[in-house]
Amino acid sequence: MAAMYADTIVDGSGAYFDSLPGDCGYDTAFASRAFAQSVSVPGPVAGQAVCRPVSPLHDTGTIALILMVFLLIALNFKKGHKYFIHLGNYLFSMRRRQNTFDDHTVSETNLMLALIANTCAMGGIILYFAVGYLQPSAIGTGKVGGLIWPLACYVFLFYAAQWIFYRVMCYTFLPDKSGARLLVEGFSASQAVLGLLLCPVAFAMLLWPGALVPMLWITAILYILCRIVFICKGFRIFFNNLASLLYFILYLCSVEIVPVILSFTGAIFLCRVLQS
Repeated sequence: MAAMYADTIVDGSGAYFDSLPGDCGYDTAFASRAFAQSVSVPGPVAGQAVCRPVSPLHDTGTIALILMVFLLIALNFKKGHKYFIHLGNYLFSMRRRQNTFDDHTVSETNLMLALIANTCAMGGIILYFAVGYLQPSAIGTGKVGGLIWPLACYVFLFYAAQWIFYRVMCYTFLPDKSGARLLVEGFSASQAVLGLLLCPVAFAMLLWPGALVPMLWITAILYILCRIVFICKGFRIFFNNLASLLYFILYLCSVEIVPVILSFTGAIFLCRVLQS
């Protein structure tokens, strides 16, 4: 009898909450309303919004770029690891006669391209920090990945322009193909080594923003050292007499100094265009 009375509990309208008797004689809707704990949902508090910090370290696009280039290197490392073995030869060797073991295999070429991609990615990150330090208004508060990806592509275009220039210069001034091969291989190897050296510098900028200025100086020193290694090799390839020394000085001014300054100015202009 008690169970019957318990099962006939009704709301103010005189009907069951769910119109069906529940277990043990209790109406399920009534039990859920009577015994469920009330949960208070806090509403938004005006003036206390929390914003994510604007930094490459907290940007999904930047982390995706780093992971992508590391994945490319990892996928090509097993078959192309001999490129690291011959890297010193590509940087310093002046042997014009090429044997069978000096030829680039497809796997080594793929690894070299992956290392160049790493150089472009690290260069894009470092350019972002350099532009933000020297011209903060060019960075603004926009999406970080929307600047770093174009800057990485900008670094790649700068590398491609230099590679094409060295090809044309070798075709014009070098009668033998072996000298052209030595110069182009030395240039690509120097850029690959530069990207490897810039990895810890870029990570230091990401993790310790307070060390930005020393890292920028280290970046400039590493770039200059890699260019000196390549310039020395180019000098040994092209130098034949004292008259060629004048051409080499003009080459340094027109190719190794002015384009670097103009390219950084172009990076600032690119950031301003993307922010507008």
